[in-house]
Amino acid sequence: MNEPSRGTLRVRGAELHYEVRGEGPLLLMVPGGSGVGDPFDAVAERLAAHFTVAVHEPRGAPRSPLDAPGAEQSVREHADDALRMLDLLSPDAPAAVFGASSGAVTALDLAARRPDRVRVAVAHEPPVTEILPGADDHRRMFADVHRAYRSGGPEAAVAVMAEGFDAPAEAPERMPDPGALERMRSGMPFFLDRILPRFTRYVPDTAALREAGRLLPAHGSASRGRLPSRPAVRLGELLGRPAAELPGGHLGFAAHPGAFAEALLPLLAAER
Repeated sequence: MNEPSRGTLRVRGAELHYEVRGEGPLLLMVPGGSGVGDPFDAVAERLAAHFTVAVHEPRGAPRSPLDAPGAEQSVREHADDALRMLDLLSPDAPAAVFGASSGAVTALDLAARRPDRVRVAVAHEPPVTEILPGADDHRRMFADVHRAYRSGGPEAAVAVMAEGFDAPAEAPERMPDPGALERMRSGMPFFLDRILPRFTRYVPDTAALREAGRLLPAHGSASRGRLPSRPAVRLGELLGRPAAELPGGHLGFAAHPGAFAEALLPLLAAER
C-alpha cells in the first residue's frame, strides 16, 4: 500500500485532517460513522489510478478536533468544511464528491447549495429518513439509539441501530491496523451523541438538487429493500433519476473495494 500524503486544514472552530492519493481531477471522499477515513483506504487506492483522491475526516473525528468540544454540529457547517476542502485542493475546477452514510448527508447539502463547485456527487445510503413514509417510526428508532448510548454506551447504541437497520453484517476485505481500530472506537461516542441525532433529521432540498442535476443517490445491493437503502431509493424517485446500486451493503466500499471502485468509476466520470 502506498502511503498517502497527509495534511490539515484550519476552518472556523476545527482543524481538519485529510489524506491525498493519486493524480488527476479531484475526488473528495467524506466518511460517515466515526468520521475516520481508514475504511476508505482500499477503495481510495484503486480510485487513485483515475483521480486525485482526498479523504476528508469531518470535524469532531479523532484527527479533526474541535476547538470547543461541546460545540453544536450541523449539516450545513460540515458541508461548508467540505467546500473549504474543495477550495484548497481544487480551486480552479469543480470536483467529484463521494459521501457515505452521514458523509452522504454532507454531500447532499454541498451539492444542493454549491453546484458550481461540484461536478458530480454520489451519496451512498444517506440516512435521510425524514423523506420516507413512516418517518415518525424512524425518528423514534434513532431516538432509541441515542438513549441507548446515553444509558449504556456505544455498544448498546450500535446494537439498537443494527436491529433497526436490519442490515447484513459486513467484514472489511482487510482488517484495519490497531491504530485505525482505536480511532474508529474513539470516534463513535461523538458520532452517536452529536452527529446521528442531527443528520438523520436533515431534509434534503430536492428542488435545488433536481435543478442542479449534480447528485446521484446510491445504495448497496445487499441493502436492497432494507432501511439503509430506502432513503437513497426515495431520493432517486424525488429527483427523477433511479438510485444507483453498488456492491455490498452499507460498508460495501470496505468489504468489496475492487468491485465497488469498478462500479463507482462510471458514476464519477459522468458529466452532469
